[in-house]
Amino acid sequence: MFNKTDSLAINTIRVLAADVVQKANSGHPGAPMGCAPMAHILFTRFLNANPKNSAWFNRDRFVLSNGHACALQYIMLHFLGYKVTMDDLKQFRQLDSVTPGHPERTHTDGVEVTTGPLGQGISNAVGMAIAERHLAATFNQPEFPVIDNTVFAIAGDGCLQEGVASEACSLAGHLELGNLVVLYDSNGIQIDGSTKLGFTEDVLKRFEAYGWHTQTVADGDNDLAGIERAIRTAKGEKTRPSIILVTTTIGFGAAKAGTAGVHGSALGDDSVAAVKQLFGFDAAHKFVVPDAVYALYGARAAEGAQREEEWNALMQGYAKAHPELHAELVRRIEGRLPTGWEAALPRFTPADKAVATRKLSETVINALAPVIPELIGGSADLTGSNLTRWKDAVDFQPEPTGLGNYGGRYLRYGVREHGMAAISNGIAAYGANIPFASTFLNFISYAAGASRLSALGKLRVLYVMTHDSIGLGEDGPTHQPIETFAMLRATPNYLNFRPADGNEVSGAYMAALLHADHPSVFSLTRQNVPHLEGSSVENTLKGGYTLQTVGPDSGAGGSVPDLIIAGTGSETSLAVDAARLLADKHSLVVKVVSMPCLELFDAQPDAYRHEVLTPGVPSVSVEALATFGWHKYVHHPIGIDTFGLSAPYKQAYERVGLTPDAVAAKALKVVDYYKKNPVPTLALQF
Repeated sequence: MFNKTDSLAINTIRVLAADVVQKANSGHPGAPMGCAPMAHILFTRFLNANPKNSAWFNRDRFVLSNGHACALQYIMLHFLGYKVTMDDLKQFRQLDSVTPGHPERTHTDGVEVTTGPLGQGISNAVGMAIAERHLAATFNQPEFPVIDNTVFAIAGDGCLQEGVASEACSLAGHLELGNLVVLYDSNGIQIDGSTKLGFTEDVLKRFEAYGWHTQTVADGDNDLAGIERAIRTAKGEKTRPSIILVTTTIGFGAAKAGTAGVHGSALGDDSVAAVKQLFGFDAAHKFVVPDAVYALYGARAAEGAQREEEWNALMQGYAKAHPELHAELVRRIEGRLPTGWEAALPRFTPADKAVATRKLSETVINALAPVIPELIGGSADLTGSNLTRWKDAVDFQPEPTGLGNYGGRYLRYGVREHGMAAISNGIAAYGANIPFASTFLNFISYAAGASRLSALGKLRVLYVMTHDSIGLGEDGPTHQPIETFAMLRATPNYLNFRPADGNEVSGAYMAALLHADHPSVFSLTRQNVPHLEGSSVENTLKGGYTLQTVGPDSGAGGSVPDLIIAGTGSETSLAVDAARLLADKHSLVVKVVSMPCLELFDAQPDAYRHEVLTPGVPSVSVEALATFGWHKYVHHPIGIDTFGLSAPYKQAYERVGLTPDAVAAKALKVVDYYKKNPVPTLALQF
């Protein structure tokens, strides 16, 4: 079964990993050297993929959860013929290289998800397995298994210590995801030293309790047949996810093998030379891959290309037998939204009754779910509060449970916010699905590790976050977000929406769905808000716009207002009421600006932004959140820079000074101040 070429390939991985990290003088050689046998067997015996077309949809997915071991992944990609050259390996961790310090989705050919923060990758793999099961249930027909692939992951001790992995793996067991196989690199070492310092649980018993199929390979350094047998057994397990504990020696072959000394730093020239001599390589030569190794991996790559050809032929037959399903699957794989989906978005007028934006979001979801079948998601045990389950939704559940089926699109995450976000990243990365995840806005902080990777990985995940301010009332400061939105706004590549009314909720969903490489957050109210004169779906796409201008001669063309009040979310109507007070009592002309998404507003041309936030005009903002970040847009932000309070929401708003009278009084002081002082120009971009 295994021959000298297999041993040569494994030792080549070990030696090349040492060279890669040594040249960079940065990185983690130990895990790649220890994982070389399992990686070699997985990639040459089991993983079905076509390196010449890394986007082939029915490929198996591979996730390196212990992303610090990325030298291993880059070497495997190079061997197989992905767009990772030997020169790229030599540029490991260097500026503008395709071999960065941890794997990054969209950056390196063949990398499925961005990993490095431990526990994220294995959790992404759970999401990928969900996506595969759902698409298979939706599109497969007798004699046409067009979606039929396995999700493989390698994870380390650190991954399995992270809480996010526990959340995701617990749900994976419940969902009976038999298409998920995890190889657990159990080397007993982490940065501080032995795992005996703080990680002595029986991991496999924990996973058995989750409902996983478990196996052990006692000698992962040498027992190639045992590793192959375990993976083959796991592949045959159809109703349980599988984890294989593979005992390895970190830095196998190095002088400091089996210690933390080989975890996160280069081995040193002398140690690298000794490793090469141990494995029969010339110590004087670097970055050497024998022709036999390239030939072995080239043959496997050719098998992958053949499998894609067979799948393409299967799809041709599928197109003839099931043309509508074929067209729908192709549309989803290509990432095209259904023609005319925008027409389903509800629109509102000021005559419509006041409604909470979380309820308006429910209306939008009910409108979109039937016309965008790739929309899939759920709530972290707050469905009745988040209002995310549409009327005819079916739960994603194993059919024997009687709770739903894999064709269902509503996920019951339980109280697992972090796992929910990481799973959503995996669903999005798999493709042909658009995931949403929901909880209270304050609790996205639980999920921050994963939600940040949504942005870094350019993944279209829709975060439906309700109870978005002190407006949630009596639950008090433990549940009332203050700093949360500032954190989200500070995160690059995010779209953060705080819609003021129904039209802006519809506009927020439209913008989020149109931006395929951005995650989005919808910050939604518990309390009712009115539908505003001047709001529109289309204006929401600009991120900020003039909602209305009130006061004497407010309709005169070209007139300059005395004041601008910018509002978001539930405070936009408050801004309108304050503007009317200033107009009625002080004869001021006040422009009210709605700014549902600062990121989209920043992307507008200078001329438009200055048309909305008129230079030379004093301005204030009103938002029931921290004022951090608003000085870029207005001269005086009005908000909350303390924690909230437990009280009925109207009393809470009054206590913190967020009422029309209080806002008008502060705004008047701003106007008076700038009558005597120059008005700075804000929001400049150079």
